[in-house]
Amino acid sequence: MSPRLKPLAEQVIVITGASSGIGLVTARTAARAGAAVFLIARSGEALGEIAREINNAGGRADFVAADVGDAAAIDAAAAQAVARFGRIDSWVNDAGAAIYGKVLDIPLDEQAQLFRTNYFGVVHGCRAAVPHLKMAGGGAIVTVGSLASDMPAPPLGIYSATKHAAKAFVEVMRMELAADGAPISVTLVKPSGIDTPVGQHASNHGKPGGGEAGEAQIPPPIYDPQLVADAILDACVHPRREVTVGGVGRMQVLFSQHFPGLYEKLAPLLAKASYSPSTPQPGPSNLFDGGPAGDERSGEHPGRMRHSLYTSAMLHPKTAAVVGLGIVAGVLGLVFARGRGRED
Repeated sequence: MSPRLKPLAEQVIVITGASSGIGLVTARTAARAGAAVFLIARSGEALGEIAREINNAGGRADFVAADVGDAAAIDAAAAQAVARFGRIDSWVNDAGAAIYGKVLDIPLDEQAQLFRTNYFGVVHGCRAAVPHLKMAGGGAIVTVGSLASDMPAPPLGIYSATKHAAKAFVEVMRMELAADGAPISVTLVKPSGIDTPVGQHASNHGKPGGGEAGEAQIPPPIYDPQLVADAILDACVHPRREVTVGGVGRMQVLFSQHFPGLYEKLAPLLAKASYSPSTPQPGPSNLFDGGPAGDERSGEHPGRMRHSLYTSAMLHPKTAAVVGLGIVAGVLGLVFARGRGRED
């Protein structure tokens, strides 16, 4: 059964990881578009302020403080969203954390915690969402993954492993729901490097054996989080399998896949760009606790890219085709005009 997704203004959207970064931008954007938003994160105080801000501006928002790594807490949060707004139309899995460092240097308890958030957080969100979406007659599950699920990414090796795992779970779940005839759209959004506070909030093991190599940075190229929020909300309205945000990031993936030997030599060298030696790492990280919240962006990348022709083409292929044909027609027209000029 093909999912029939409602216009954004008619939706109730649950967003995990809504206290900062992509999740926060998505919540504010959805609320401005008229959707009711239910916010989930570990930072209850920050969520309360965000919800009040949205409600004071004429939107509709509520929240609950919960850890996506706790299945019972996420089930309870889903039930609370239904109790507050009557149903769930879209569920956005955005909660995530990061660890920087060499894979053999990362403490095992930190690796387990990262999987608890980045992988099991997705699993718990999907398991909580599906029954409610079925009761609502269908809807969308949108999971924010990463280009790191398509290629190894030092010094974010453990982060990359969690994103590989989440991608596999989402893709198989999509197949199984389709086979069962469930009217649920399942989308994986894969951002390139995005200007969020993820590096500032990360656990940083930048030197072999521990210590720091300066503040953890977002791997370039760096795009604005609004591009990801727009892709997420587009997937809440239009069924899509996956969306890559950032054409330069997509080129990096293709390079790693088609030239793996060269990529394996270059990637560890380029990993040095993931640290800022002149800036100490802020602390503590948000790996085990809610940590800092309330910021959409890192505040360190004023030159971030605010547009992506590649992503726009993925979301609007017909428009891109018309523009492409127009460009081709224009080029052919110039060539023809020059040819006529030479004949004359």
